[in-house]
Amino acid sequence: MNNKAFQKSKNNRGMALIAVLWLIAVISFAALTAVQLLSFELNIADSQINGFRAGQAAEMGIAVGSNPAVKRDDPMLQASGDDGASYRVELRSEGDRFNINHLLLTTNDKKLVKEIFIYWGIDEDIAQEIADAMYDWVDSNDEIQLNGAEKEYYEELGRINQPFNRPFYSLEEMRLVKGMELVERVKPDWREWFTVWSAGGLDVNEADAEKIAIAAECNRDDADALVEIVRGADGSRGTEDDAPFQNLAGGQGGNGVMDILRVPEFYAAVVTPRLAVNDQTTRIESTGTAGDTKRKIILVVRNRTGKPAILEKTEEVVP
Repeated sequence: MNNKAFQKSKNNRGMALIAVLWLIAVISFAALTAVQLLSFELNIADSQINGFRAGQAAEMGIAVGSNPAVKRDDPMLQASGDDGASYRVELRSEGDRFNINHLLLTTNDKKLVKEIFIYWGIDEDIAQEIADAMYDWVDSNDEIQLNGAEKEYYEELGRINQPFNRPFYSLEEMRLVKGMELVERVKPDWREWFTVWSAGGLDVNEADAEKIAIAAECNRDDADALVEIVRGADGSRGTEDDAPFQNLAGGQGGNGVMDILRVPEFYAAVVTPRLAVNDQTTRIESTGTAGDTKRKIILVVRNRTGKPAILEKTEEVVP
């Protein structure tokens, strides 16, 4: 009996030890989970705080960039605070992009719109369809272009009151046009090519050689030469050695824009409405940083150095 009692007591102690070990494991797991949750919540709080600080820094950059006395190469466009937050501002002309409303409504230049899509790698026939659909979206009637799309097409998709039959108010509206889903796939950064805010034609003092060559239907080397003349030896816009054109006819060394781009005289009437100089619409891009968090604010302003008018303000979370 004593042996049986001893064995039973020994078994009970073993079971108790196992139970204690299990209890310790459960408590340890619960503690680890609590620590992980606390760490996660602290990370969220830290991210929110840094997001706020980054946003404030970006707003400060916008205030600096909006000052008409600040030039593109001004050191004030980049600064860091004592709290570690910083901002970096870039001043750009909105004229360095194609104004889609100008192309479709002012100059009726579907051809250039089509050529841009073709340049991006879209089949010519499909590019024509998208260009026609673009025109149908902004024209004031319900007459369908040869390969375009009017309300019947959009109603079949369950989309009523489309197209809007007015100019695009934003680039996001362009995404609604028939065929733009293909453009999104082929050229995800297509928004970098278009605007609805510039005064008109592509500004040859601001645009890159790639866009100028497409607009003027000229050799890329000639477009590069034009950009080099404008930007000077340092290759940067907004510095002291810049030599911008004051009009399309006048130029450097007696050569006008059309001469440098070697646009045939008979074709100048087509190219001239596509181009411009000294557009007064400015894009102010301010990126604020705090820790690993970034926020970007974009402000589009007309007549920044005169009586400014805010055209658009957007905010982005930068990955």
